[in-house]
Amino acid sequence: MSDAIQLTGDNFESEVLKSDIPVLVDFWAPWCGPCKMLIPTIDALVTEFAGRAKIAKMNVDDNGDLAGQFGIRSIPTLMIFKGGEAVSTMVGVKSQQELTDEIEKAL
Repeated sequence: MSDAIQLTGDNFESEVLKSDIPVLVDFWAPWCGPCKMLIPTIDALVTEFAGRAKIAKMNVDDNGDLAGQFGIRSIPTLMIFKGGEAVSTMVGVKSQQELTDEIEKAL
């Protein structure tokens, strides 16, 4: 299991939409091979951005309605939220540097 914040329908609003710092959300599922490949990268980002940005994961199997609200059609999809709005969307496996660059833009 990842060190990232585990999102659910119950905490999505407080952890993401009402966050005072940017939030990277990894939309994933346990059966998704590329999603599993991202776990070490996501965990590294938790440490890299501690206190400056939140790094979170949402299991689309458990939260299909919420994933649908954001138009998630394939996984992994990574979205950065700032001020309650999605400011960046990336689909597929991304390198740590690519994700770092996107988070830095939102800071």
